This record gives sequence, C-alpha cells and structure tokens, in this order.
Amino acid sequence: MTSYSGVPRWVFLPAAVGGAFVLLPLVAMATRVDWTQFGQLITSDSSLSALSLSLRTSLSATACCLILGVPMALVLAREHFPGQRIVRSLVLLPLVLPPVVGGLALLYTFGRRGLLGNALEVVGIQVSFSTVAVVMAQTFVALPFLVVSLEGTLRSVGSKYELVAATLGARPTTVFRRVTLPLVLPGLAPAAMLSFARALGEFGATLTFAGSLEGVTRTLPLEIYLQRVTDPQAAMALALTLVAVAIAVTALTGQMAERPK
Repeated sequence: MTSYSGVPRWVFLPAAVGGAFVLLPLVAMATRVDWTQFGQLITSDSSLSALSLSLRTSLSATACCLILGVPMALVLAREHFPGQRIVRSLVLLPLVLPPVVGGLALLYTFGRRGLLGNALEVVGIQVSFSTVAVVMAQTFVALPFLVVSLEGTLRSVGSKYELVAATLGARPTTVFRRVTLPLVLPGLAPAAMLSFARALGEFGATLTFAGSLEGVTRTLPLEIYLQRVTDPQAAMALALTLVAVAIAVTALTGQMAERPK
C-alpha cells in the first residue's frame, strides 16, 4: 500500500524556512568554536564535573519520572473521577510554566523556610541547594513529558486486553504487570528518553532551587551560563557538547517511536 504524498508545493517553502531557522543558529555556534582546542575545553575539571553531575542527576530524575509518571498516566487514562480535567491541567502545568517559577515553587515548598522544608530541617534533612534539589527540579519539569506521552499511548492501545485478562480472573496488579506494561512499553521508552533530555537541559528551576555549587548543584547548563562571561570559547564547546547529546537522545527517541509495534 503506497502512502499519500500529494503535499502542496508551496508547503516546502515555509518548511525549509522553519528548518533553516532551527539549524542556522547551531551552525553559527559551530563556527565560533576553536576546534583545535575543543578537546581541552570540554575536559577541564569544572566541565567534566558539570557533565558528570548532569548525567547522574538526569538519570535519577528519569527514574523518578518513571516511578511517579507511570501511575499518574494510568490513573488519568483509565479512571474517570470528578475534576479530572483540572487534575490533568495541573499535572501538565510545568510544561507551560517558566522554569524559574517552578524553581520558586519548589523553594517555597522544600526550602529552609518552606511549607515542608521547615519540618524537614527539624529532623536534619536539608533539601534546597543540594544534589537532591537538582534531581527534584529536573523531575518537576520533565515529569509532564512522560505523563502526557504515556497517557496518549494508553488511550491509543485501548483497554480491551486488560478487560479480557480481568474477566479471566487476573488481579489488577497482575493485569498491570502482565498486560498493561508490555502493551505500552514501545511508547514508554521514548517517553523516558524525552524526560531524560528535558532533565539534562534544565536550567531555570535548578538555578533557583538548587543554586550553583561546583560539584554539588552546578550542572552542565549552569556551567555553560557561567563560562559564557569568563570563557566564551569553553561555553561554546560545552554548548555544542550538550547539543550533541540532545541530538543523540532525540534521534534514539525517534528511532524507538518508528519501530513497528
């Protein structure tokens, strides 16, 4: 069966302009880097520390997104309850909130004088301006990506197989483990990759809630921002490194999404 390819010719012009609008800034960045010193620029102690911290915290944030996001998506896709639209809107709110606002919300909740932070301080737990705060900030902004993607997958696969399994006497947990998860796994992996990519590039919420302490909370985006003033060449090299990682993640995500179900 052949696919439809009757795209109007005029569509190619705005499509090409849009592609150029995305690609040209990346090309401009590449032209500003001293490639003879690229390896030296991205392997300084501060750069490697920031990259290592970003990868570790982004992986932790992705794990948190999976632990929290899969149940959230399942409830939103399979259950019907009063105020469900409002709940969904609140869950997806970090998608449209400026990251700095998200960081302020986390700070006023888990900071030393925050809603819960004061009680945590009493028992000797400090969340803000720590590595844990970085993971929380990244999770806050990345979680909606997994929820909205996985909810769409759950709705598209339907619930007929789950109903059959339940009719045959399987318990809800067994249905979830043996039927639901295998069905949504092809959509869950790309959703997790998108969450990882979003966590890796997080800046505003991290800076506001976690600060910028080298080796503790200074992730790669924060290092790029600081190097922009003191060492523009290092900032460009690190920025291109982050772009390369992001391209690899998005390419892998697209490849997973295109696999036959």
